[in-house]
Amino acid sequence: MKVDLKQQLLKHRNKHLTEADILNQVHAVLNQDTQHEENINKAITNGTTGNTNTFNVDLLETDRIFHISHIQSICITYRLRFLNSNLFKAEIPQEAINNIKQLEKVHQTTLSGFKIMAPSKLFKLENYDDPLLFAPIGNGYYYLIHKWGNDLSVWRKWLMYPFRNLDTIIVSAVVAAILIALSFPESYYHPKYKTTQFIFLCFFMFKTIGFCLIFFGVSKGKNFNSAIWNSGFREG
Repeated sequence: MKVDLKQQLLKHRNKHLTEADILNQVHAVLNQDTQHEENINKAITNGTTGNTNTFNVDLLETDRIFHISHIQSICITYRLRFLNSNLFKAEIPQEAINNIKQLEKVHQTTLSGFKIMAPSKLFKLENYDDPLLFAPIGNGYYYLIHKWGNDLSVWRKWLMYPFRNLDTIIVSAVVAAILIALSFPESYYHPKYKTTQFIFLCFFMFKTIGFCLIFFGVSKGKNFNSAIWNSGFREG
């Protein structure tokens, strides 16, 4: 003779609870969970202050802990922003909300001070492909909660290299000038003055490229990556 475990469960449950009691308890749990999600969404979209959260250090994953210096370096390299979550204009995925709920449950805390690393176009910047959501731990450290979207193009690092700082834009202009000068055919140079002509051509190209970069930067109100990575203001 076999035992139907489902029927045994129902029999045992019905001794203690009516169907109405069960439904009321389920509704209460769902309403509590919905309210929790709404609070998290408000904390992200409205922005909450705070530079620290109460985490249980023993439960943190070390590959999700980053110092502000590491974040700054990546932002400068790939021309990204690291700003308060209330400036983020794209939608926060449900998976990120679920991760926050799980963290709050495990660490018995309420998280605040959310920040997001992403390209400028994903932020509502003020005029006066791959976001990462962080929460502050304290003392300059941040905990990576969730990453979504597509990965950055492998070429973005090199395309944004000239805009990191003044040194990189000078190096880029010098390299570009040399490459352009090298592209000229041998017939362009006089055999006797080839080296001198090459140097003068490089210098001329460097000045031309430098002028174009400065003109573009000033006219468009652009700034170096090192100056905008944590700025909430729009360029140009």
